[in-house]
Amino acid sequence: MGKIKKVLVANRGEIALRIFKSLKELSIETVAVFSDADRGALHVRYADQAVYIGPSPASQSYLQIDKILDAARVTGADAIHPGYGFLSEKEDFARAVREAGLTYIGPSEHSIQTMGSKLEAKRAAQAFGVPLVPGTAAPITDTQEAIRLANEIGFPILIKASAGGGGKGMRIVHQAVDFEAQLERAKSEALASFGDDAVFIEKYVTSPRHIEFQILGDQHGNIVHLFERECSIQRRHQKVIEEAPSSVLTPELRERMGSAAVNVARSCGYYNAGTVEFILDDALNFYFLEMNTRLQVEHPVTEMITGLDLVRLQVRIAEGEKLPFTQSELTFSGHAIEARIYAEDPQRQFMPDPGLLRSYEVPSGNGVRVDNGYEAGSEVPVYYDPMLAKLICYAENREQAIAKMIRALSDYTISGVSTTLAFCRFAVDHPAFRSGDFDTHFVANHFTPESLGQRSIPEEIERMAVALAYTHSQQTSTASSVTKVDQPSPWFKNRKHGRD
Repeated sequence: MGKIKKVLVANRGEIALRIFKSLKELSIETVAVFSDADRGALHVRYADQAVYIGPSPASQSYLQIDKILDAARVTGADAIHPGYGFLSEKEDFARAVREAGLTYIGPSEHSIQTMGSKLEAKRAAQAFGVPLVPGTAAPITDTQEAIRLANEIGFPILIKASAGGGGKGMRIVHQAVDFEAQLERAKSEALASFGDDAVFIEKYVTSPRHIEFQILGDQHGNIVHLFERECSIQRRHQKVIEEAPSSVLTPELRERMGSAAVNVARSCGYYNAGTVEFILDDALNFYFLEMNTRLQVEHPVTEMITGLDLVRLQVRIAEGEKLPFTQSELTFSGHAIEARIYAEDPQRQFMPDPGLLRSYEVPSGNGVRVDNGYEAGSEVPVYYDPMLAKLICYAENREQAIAKMIRALSDYTISGVSTTLAFCRFAVDHPAFRSGDFDTHFVANHFTPESLGQRSIPEEIERMAVALAYTHSQQTSTASSVTKVDQPSPWFKNRKHGRD
């Protein structure tokens, strides 16, 4: 296994850009892929080469394994990084990449498959003594038997899809009379979302905190954890604010949870970067939730407190190198908070709000990082996740990190679409967050549309402004073109020769 020379990133937006930047620092050439919706996107212009892979819907472009492999072939890429989302947790993709003679910058197909099923993951973790939430060990096939087990475990009960995540195929059941109807809804949603209607049940932890551990493993059997991230502030079971370290973990609990995370990784022979997620109850008991076999959205907070570049480490592991450190050599310092900036309207139940970005100015300053995928004049497409960027703030302690985040959010200017900027300011400045006394029900317990006050611009004026800006962008962008599949972009050529 030799040195990687050229990497195709099978993704888009901010994560593609973030990966490209580390690759360039390693003097590795970069290849972007793009759909119709992403013509002229930042990640396309930043890469050395870019390949068109199809129409805007992800099912016709970013999820097409053959098109991704063809793009690697015509550009001479010798490795593929999946980013997160899309094909990143598909064992068929990892297998196809390796069968094509390319290096897959990620874990083995076996690890992806094992951890891709929540039930298989629970069985693997249980064999290594990792604490599990009480529940069923197999998919529900008999409704009456499931009701009996639910009564035995005790309500409230959580029905969960075995495949997938993001809160889909998940239902909370508070009493037996509602179980059958909620079971059918969960199975239907799981089938529609993941093509698999297998669901299981487990005890619902009423005041849970979501704590996850970043792990790294090499191909020589060495596995370490890079400490925890707190990801309890969520909407629709999806994270919005993350921080590292958690404000509630003691050194002793951190060591126990970290050891459990490493054991989960060992249970499936894991290598490369991954995340082991736990539920922590109000008595500080922890239970294994799931493992994400990829780089996480929130990985920057870990990078900030450890000083490590996770993408660089991913590449070195894929090249066959051993981890450059042992667990005892790893330390962290300071505190980091990440706010995900979405094109969503918090005052309308966080509904996506795609459209044209009329203005877009990111904050800066010491300890402020923005992993970004857009700029003024960009169109936020309807076809993909509406996350625009991630704002990460680092300081010596949690109080200073909160203050820096509030300032940075206030300096972040976006117009043309609704965003989560105001919600993020509300969340990190809320007494519950400041005190560390919160759980995954933060939004339900503390946030209402009125929390952000009245809109400052009448909606009719806003719509007119967006329409005018969109018309202007169409008139000024018709001459734009994108790289041919086998040629570096002229824009990048100028950058390399110092003329940009």
